[in-house]
Amino acid sequence: MPTSETVEAAEAAGEGIPTSGSAGASTRPIHDIRAFNRFYTNLIGALDYSRQLYVPYTLTEARVLYELAHSPRTDAADLRGALSLDAGYLSRLLAKFEKAELVERAPSSRDPRRQSITLTGHGRSAADLLDERSRESVGALLGRVPAGDRSRLTGAMRTIQDILSRDRSPHRDDVVLRAPGPGDLGWIIQRNAAVYAAEFGWNSDYEALVARIVADFAEHHDPRLERVWVAELDDRPVGCVMCVRDTHGDANHGEASHGDATAGEGTAPAEDTALADTASGEDASGDGAASGETTASVRDAGPEQGPRPSPGTARLRLLLVEPDARGLGIGDRLVRACTEFAREAGYDDMVLWTNDVLRSARGIYQRHGFTLTAEQPHHSFGADLTGQDWHLRLRTAEDSAIPPGRTASREGGAAAEAPAPEEAGVRISGREGAASGRRG
Repeated sequence: MPTSETVEAAEAAGEGIPTSGSAGASTRPIHDIRAFNRFYTNLIGALDYSRQLYVPYTLTEARVLYELAHSPRTDAADLRGALSLDAGYLSRLLAKFEKAELVERAPSSRDPRRQSITLTGHGRSAADLLDERSRESVGALLGRVPAGDRSRLTGAMRTIQDILSRDRSPHRDDVVLRAPGPGDLGWIIQRNAAVYAAEFGWNSDYEALVARIVADFAEHHDPRLERVWVAELDDRPVGCVMCVRDTHGDANHGEASHGDATAGEGTAPAEDTALADTASGEDASGDGAASGETTASVRDAGPEQGPRPSPGTARLRLLLVEPDARGLGIGDRLVRACTEFAREAGYDDMVLWTNDVLRSARGIYQRHGFTLTAEQPHHSFGADLTGQDWHLRLRTAEDSAIPPGRTASREGGAAAEAPAPEEAGVRISGREGAASGRRG
């Protein structure tokens, strides 16, 4: 019977254990997993991470920066728990980051006994660079895989994650909101079509409409005023939402809204001009998006041009949450990201179009202050529906006296310049539907 030393030696040599019976059978899975670990860490350059990505950070340092850039909760205790790091080691790492002016530490607003960690502008730039280099590295890796094998590869990876995390339920803090990457806009089209077909029986007219919305959105975006968020869980997209400038006045935009509680509680067709405006919300109250998810620092828009005129009305569109990710507050966080971004961009109001069957989504809108302003029956995507217009006032009369791009002084003094919203996302403009005006 092999000893632990012979097992280690055989595994190090990449060989099986030459035994028979239950002993050999019990050691084979251990050998396979350890062999895979050695193969994969070498493949992705985990043992020499800084040289692999040409960045001055170790794998652990890069992971901490990622969490700080994407997690809604960044207390030191949260980081320690999320990454399973020793408290002393994490403290030394954060002290190193603070000395390099990558992070700032302060008492937590939730509990003064805890320490809140936030990225500085320099730190966010470092995190963005790491994210970009990591995407390039993975893209190069996938580039060597035949197209027909890629889905098999990613499916096998998901299987590993599912099996090894079976005893752990997803947590709200596992979800991050980010800007769309390559392929995400296509995902928005595909998942809207698939989810609405499966849960509401909508036909291909809906998919065609969403495709037109997203294509126009990608081609004509205004980064200062319009944005897209993708919700990510376990490295896969599970939700999305758009904030765009409303150029249609009072025209119905034929959007859909999908609730996050149970299937069938959140979708509704839209009308001709921009259906699928709100596609999947949530059931229970969510904790909303952290401020870092909505308006993290923005690129300079250029030389001072004076106060910008109000962009008018924003429109919330294409809210969607995957069925298996509902119940984690994702819909609430996406809607909050939209409303906070629109408020800082200087919009006066926000509107959306949904349908009365989307009870869960309506609950989210109401929690965020939207009010129902009109209802009208219509027939879209092979279904008889009742469309609803919802409205949210973003700026009070006092706010309206302050030009967009400026904020009132906390001490009640003169208004001060505020940065433009972060450049990210894509935009939609023009009429996206097959016809204009409201459906009868």
